[in-house]
Amino acid sequence: MMQTVIMAGGKGTRIAAMRADVPKPMIPICGKPILEHQISVLRQQGYTDIILVVGHLGEIIRQHFGNGGKFGVSIRYIEETEPLGTAGALYYLKGLVQEDFLLLNGDIIFDVDFARMLAFHKERGCMASVFTHPNSHPYDSGLIIAEKDGRVARWLAKEEERDYCRNLVNAGIHILSPSILELFPKPEKTDLDRDILKKLIPSGQLYAYTSPEYVKDMGTPERCQKVTEDMHKKIIATKNLHNKQKAFFLDRDGTLNIFKDFITRAEDIELCPGAAEAVRLINDSGYLAIIITNQPVIARGEATFEEVERMLDKIETMLGKDGAYIDDRFYCPHHPNGGFEGERPELKISCSCRKPQPGLLFQAAEKYNIDLSQSYMIGDSLRDTGAGKNAGCMSFLLNDRKGNDYDYEDLLACVKDILLTA
Repeated sequence: MMQTVIMAGGKGTRIAAMRADVPKPMIPICGKPILEHQISVLRQQGYTDIILVVGHLGEIIRQHFGNGGKFGVSIRYIEETEPLGTAGALYYLKGLVQEDFLLLNGDIIFDVDFARMLAFHKERGCMASVFTHPNSHPYDSGLIIAEKDGRVARWLAKEEERDYCRNLVNAGIHILSPSILELFPKPEKTDLDRDILKKLIPSGQLYAYTSPEYVKDMGTPERCQKVTEDMHKKIIATKNLHNKQKAFFLDRDGTLNIFKDFITRAEDIELCPGAAEAVRLINDSGYLAIIITNQPVIARGEATFEEVERMLDKIETMLGKDGAYIDDRFYCPHHPNGGFEGERPELKISCSCRKPQPGLLFQAAEKYNIDLSQSYMIGDSLRDTGAGKNAGCMSFLLNDRKGNDYDYEDLLACVKDILLTA
């Protein structure tokens, strides 16, 4: 198993109002320090060789954990005698790590399947992989923009101007090659993101591993309260992809955004009233929120792949403004019928992913270990409900204003009712 390094030396100035007498990783959540929750998850997956980087009030951490024996792990310590930022102390790992290692922020609560992330990292053979996920506050977070294979193309700081972007942020979990330690010539104050990771982007040595699993930082009292609530509801452990997941599969046009026939530009996307609240309720429930949409405008030559991605980015951007997020999105670019000016012949096919075929739902289920029989498909057409039924989901039809019998007026009413009885 990989060695694990936990950066546990921060002061936590924003959270100090709760407990200024202990270091940030020792703030209790449901009766146990954040750091103890982390070590418990690591031990359960066999990650028992742990190095703690301590600084501010570090003696409290040493007194609580000792050598780790009573917690079923082995702990060694690196102590900062002066603050070295978020990464400067990694200099002292030279000679201590010889293989790829796991690096964690000490102020996050998580439960993730590290085997999946390690497999991703090994396949890419890169210097660094960062765990990215959507969150409910993308506007005070840096956003990572990656290619289809995960290679990071851009890293937007929270103060940088943004257009429409996927809601993907660095969660504070990394897998690093020991070769990265060559970038630390001496122990000096270093910012991991700005001084180390971002500089790997031009050489293609930084990859983003994206997962909807549970990771939340404890930067504010409000986030501590949210994690406490989620722990009481047993949401945290169930989000680990080793466990079967449940999902809301959501159509796009007429369900999340206002139906305007075939939309070909991101500028024409407008959210349906109540859509953000509906998605936020899904997020809070522990279900995955996944878009499943037919986009024949690509095959018809009316929009590019890039523009369809931009439309979906806009939806994620607008949802993020209201504290909601989509866990992933899947779309079919095909259309079986010909005769359109500018159409793309290679995409004019009958396929298994165009609703009512269930292919996209099967793709999502395989990727995220989803139990389709415990999941829901919601849309405003019989194609949507047909795809859900063909995949074995419970399916609900929204009002499409075309005279069809429907189950609910809009997405919010549907989600509220489902969660009330789930």
